[in-house]
Amino acid sequence: MTTANQARFNEEAASWDANPDVQRATALAHAAYLSRLPPPPTLSTYDVLDLGCGTGLLSLALAPSVRSVTAVDPAQGMIDALRAKLLPPPPSPSPPAGRNGAVFQNVRGVCALLEDPDDERLCVDPVTGQAERGRRFDLVVSHLVLHHIPDLERLFRTIYGVLKKGGRAMVTDFEHFGPDARRFHPEAKMEGVERHGIEAGHMKRVLEAAGFVEVKVERAFEMAKKVETEPGSGVLGPEMLFPFLICEGRRE
Repeated sequence: MTTANQARFNEEAASWDANPDVQRATALAHAAYLSRLPPPPTLSTYDVLDLGCGTGLLSLALAPSVRSVTAVDPAQGMIDALRAKLLPPPPSPSPPAGRNGAVFQNVRGVCALLEDPDDERLCVDPVTGQAERGRRFDLVVSHLVLHHIPDLERLFRTIYGVLKKGGRAMVTDFEHFGPDARRFHPEAKMEGVERHGIEAGHMKRVLEAAGFVEVKVERAFEMAKKVETEPGSGVLGPEMLFPFLICEGRRE
């Protein structure tokens, strides 16, 4: 992720959760992941790494189902927003939804641009608070991040490296389906966008080159999103349907 991306996401962190498109896309991705993961009690043993976690919407959605979530994002503003959600709420007869409770004591936010599987910032177990050198994960998830990454091959080598043997990667992003895929972003937010969606054939090759087996890339869901009436107008008009791909692979 580029410096331009980090600056933009730092600025948008405070209002990020108020965007209905963000909420809707996260809910759809969460459902797609759960439908492909083993049920409890197996899933409840999983240590999960969420790359490009933003304000933690996906991390907190997954947290009740798994043992732990390490949520990583290079934008400090996003991590600050996540950590605020993990703070104990003020005394209240009924704590507000989305704030800390027993269920969120298994989430840890880390501000990092992950490039090394042995990055020491991943070593702390969110549940025990203990550091474990060379800590590895059962599952790596990442949502709406790939279109910001210049070098996908390097990213997936890193993802492969942080997984336990037998661990899985499950990554979602919108699909490049032609010139209109560019309309996913307003023209004012094109800086830091490396590609207008991902392509199934390309992603399959990327995962296989990184060492993954049982690779599968398929459409997971579609989402309607308002787009600019004219490129650069800043005026949102009709909705367009955007397909999303899920990229899966297992480390041997």
